[in-house]
Amino acid sequence: MAVEDEGLRVFQSVKIKIGEAKNLPSYPGPSKMRDCYCTVNLDQEEVFRTKIVEKSLCPFYGEDFYCEIPRSFRHLSFYIFDRDVFRRDSIIGKVAIQKEDLQKYHNRDTWFQLQHVDADSEVQGKVHLELRLSEVITDTGVVCHKLATRIVECQGLPIVNGQCDPYATVTLAGPFRSEAKKTKVKRKTNNPQFDEVFYFEVTRPCSYSKKSHFDFEEEDVDKLEIRVDLWNASNLKFGDEFLGELRIPLKVLRQSSSYEAWYFLQPRDNGSKSLKPDDLGSLRLNVVYTEDHVFSSDYYSPLRDLLLKSADVEPVSASAAHILGEVCREKQEAAVPLVRLLLHYGRVVPFISAIASAEVKRTQRQTLSPSPFPRDPNTIFRGNSLASKCIDETMKLAGMHYLHVTLKPVIEEICQSHKPCEIDPVKLKDGENLENNMENLRQYVDRVFHAITESGVSCPTVMCDIFFSLREAAAKRFQGDPDVRYTAVSSFIFLRFFAPAILSPNLFQLTPHHTDPQTSRTLTLISKTVQTLGSLSKSKSASFKESYMATFYEFFNEQKYADAVKNFLDLISSSGRRDPKSVEQPILLKEGLMIKRAQGRKRFGMKNFKKRWFRLTNHEFTYHKSKGDQPLYSIPIENILAVEKLEEESFKMKNMFQVIQPERALYIQANNCVEAKDWIDILTKVSQCNQKRLTVYHPSAYLSGHWLCCRAPSDSAPGCSPCTGGLPANIQLDIDGDRETERIYSLFNSYMSKLEKMQEACGSKSVYDGPEQEEYSTFIIDDPQETYKTLKQVIAGVGALEQEHAQYKRDKFKKTKYGSQEHPIGDKSFQNYIRQQSETSTHSI
Repeated sequence: MAVEDEGLRVFQSVKIKIGEAKNLPSYPGPSKMRDCYCTVNLDQEEVFRTKIVEKSLCPFYGEDFYCEIPRSFRHLSFYIFDRDVFRRDSIIGKVAIQKEDLQKYHNRDTWFQLQHVDADSEVQGKVHLELRLSEVITDTGVVCHKLATRIVECQGLPIVNGQCDPYATVTLAGPFRSEAKKTKVKRKTNNPQFDEVFYFEVTRPCSYSKKSHFDFEEEDVDKLEIRVDLWNASNLKFGDEFLGELRIPLKVLRQSSSYEAWYFLQPRDNGSKSLKPDDLGSLRLNVVYTEDHVFSSDYYSPLRDLLLKSADVEPVSASAAHILGEVCREKQEAAVPLVRLLLHYGRVVPFISAIASAEVKRTQRQTLSPSPFPRDPNTIFRGNSLASKCIDETMKLAGMHYLHVTLKPVIEEICQSHKPCEIDPVKLKDGENLENNMENLRQYVDRVFHAITESGVSCPTVMCDIFFSLREAAAKRFQGDPDVRYTAVSSFIFLRFFAPAILSPNLFQLTPHHTDPQTSRTLTLISKTVQTLGSLSKSKSASFKESYMATFYEFFNEQKYADAVKNFLDLISSSGRRDPKSVEQPILLKEGLMIKRAQGRKRFGMKNFKKRWFRLTNHEFTYHKSKGDQPLYSIPIENILAVEKLEEESFKMKNMFQVIQPERALYIQANNCVEAKDWIDILTKVSQCNQKRLTVYHPSAYLSGHWLCCRAPSDSAPGCSPCTGGLPANIQLDIDGDRETERIYSLFNSYMSKLEKMQEACGSKSVYDGPEQEEYSTFIIDDPQETYKTLKQVIAGVGALEQEHAQYKRDKFKKTKYGSQEHPIGDKSFQNYIRQQSETSTHSI
């Protein structure tokens, strides 16, 4: 979901690794230990929560979180909570990173000191304010000035304890006066429309005279300020909660008698920070924030066409996609947007086939050297080459549902049954029996192994096509090794797909959080065994450094295990294999707890809101009283006509969306903005091919006999707003081709010096055709002339896009007003932007 900005789409995303906390303050009770968890917040809206780590002052979390950010924000915040069984969980401290500072910590493990949290510093939102100073003559003939202060509205105020009933106090303050007035309370909204005007008399000194009128006026006004405080009206005995303030000196009226602007609310500086910053401990984080500014599709045509024809370029090392892998510092950096773009346009299989074949040929050239030690066929595709990284990324994207269907049931069983499986005699706990543990582990390995080897018919077609090309290339190169056709494929499907998912199931969404230490150890032992079974190596016992693993592996030395692996690998890498639709076994796409409004299916009864467990498969969308219960209601996928946001004003509730059916709409509230976006996206995607999808809808609810949006009285009236466009029907994955091309442009642009160095290397190789200079030896250049030609086209395409971005920034700089709704006063990121643009303009002049 992108934010539109004058023809340009802006995408924001963040990838976070929450490592560990250290030296948290001890609990005042006798145990001194705490049960802590960490939350991730956009401003003050929680979007993720880690597991609880019990009885520790140095909790290790080891959890990853990724999300697309669907709205603007000012701070990315992390709160450490201490769980309290009897009362509300208490906040130990927080880390708040301003949006403009996120690049400082980009992709670096960083320790942050926890800061104190109090109501005076927890602010968010913005205020629209108008001031007008007018001269009036009183009945006695005295001239005085009146200040009119209009509070128009606020936006984005925080929700406190599940509710927001805001009001504002307006104070005219000076050296010898303080006069306060108050707005009405606006119930159940964090975007209140106040539109109230307050009048204050600005008194004149006794020595006032017409001659000195302007001098005295300026001196008086300069000493006064308007202060606006926002409060949440609370029914609790502790009083109303402070939401933020702003202070405006009346000197803003020097140039004009009227003034109007938007302001960000600021924390109240009360000087009460008594503890040192390091009293609360620290938190280790790794944050990657990206912001993509995407033009319309035609801007990207030259670069995109160059990338899409990469598979057809001879040799493939002269293609634009391969060149991207050569200039990027990490091959993974290039593989992620490349694979997504090529998958989107159906070109990933021919490109991976071409680069895999080229990699095998390079292996062949190396083994033709005088060395008596030819390359081991078991090691091909094991390195961090562009081919291996692209295959990894393809499996991760195209194979995620397959992975879940295959492994999730057995992984959940292992986590829940919690049987002891330690087989290292040194690590056995008191009361554990080595033979029993071995038998527990053997049963688990058998379950996982059979789940994998019997899943071949479910393997996605795109993965099977890639495995077929790998198998053919390896068999052609190593004709004397009959097993290479298996090992080339198993090195990916077992070593780089199933084994990592078993080892760290939380990273593949197989479990919600990092597993406990005992389960983690069990999964490590299973992963090692399954990986060795899949490798088909001749001396399997020798594959293990640990003697206890070699002993355990004796259970699996039977031929039936090797036969099962070979049959599985044959099935997933056969030419012309068809992928039958797995209609018998519905695929679980998403599930979770949300709040839904009663649909009014019964003639009588209250239309109230209830928490329900929602479950989406590729067949139906259901809700249940709780997880595991029978469904209370089911919507077949073919009956979903549209999935759209619901305007907040309908029920005074945030993060609501509607699932529109032929007879009625189901109104649902998600827990936060990220979760709402995820549900809308996946429901839209799974229903996008429905023949009866709507083109128009009602953005608000039908209440009190009419639609709130268009006031139409009939509940069957056609919609009044166009539906947001779903993905084209031929796209299987939720990928935006233009966004991926923009990311590739950004990579090329950031590595422009390497592109130019590669051009020099092509020239050097063409002219001298002798030993390569050391600075050029890192590049793979099989055909200097073809590579140079492609490089020239890439640099031209990147240069054209760079000019478009520069022009867009210049145009935006001219149009943007500081103090507008989009850039309120107090927006530091915009202040930095202004400074950069001013420096750029000065430099260009």
